[in-house]
This record gives sequence, C-alpha cells and structure tokens, in this order.
Amino acid sequence: MNFLRAGSVAAASSLIFTGAMMAPAQAQPQQNGLVNVNVGDVTILEDVNIGIAAQVAAQICGVKVGPVAVLGVAVDRSGDTRTVCQSDQGPVTIRQN
Repeated sequence: MNFLRAGSVAAASSLIFTGAMMAPAQAQPQQNGLVNVNVGDVTILEDVNIGIAAQVAAQICGVKVGPVAVLGVAVDRSGDTRTVCQSDQGPVTIRQN
C-alpha cells in the first residue's frame, strides 16, 4: 500500500513540476497599445504609448494630435506601418512594436 502511495506522490509531483515549467510561457503579457515612431530610417521612439507617439508625430508634422492617435490605434491593431507625413529627413511613420 505504501508503495502505491509513494508512486502516486511521485507522479503527482512530476505533473506539478511540468505544469510549473510551462506556466511562464503561457503567462507572457501582450504588449498592446505600444508603437514605434520613425523619421526616415531612424527610430526616434520605441515601444511607447500610442498617445505619446501621436503627440510627437503630430508635433513633427505640424498636424492635430487626434487623427494621428486614431492612426496609431489602427497601426497597433493591424500591424501595418502608416506614414503620418513627409519631413525633410524622410517619412514620419508609426509602426507596430
């Protein structure tokens, strides 16, 4: 009887250990709401909140923040890169991080 109990404890322990090893891979957080802002081929902001990215891109382009924020949300959802405007240094783009 003790032999069966010891075997059950060992089996249960290995299942718990295996589950604990797999948990971190499943628990990785999703980074939603973060984008990058590029001017030409230079990344000026990386992994920033859409609101901050919109403010900076709007300032560079001389446009209102609201439409740029909407563009940032679309980029975050779709993964597509979008151009906000053309500057002397190249296109100002928002892209998914």
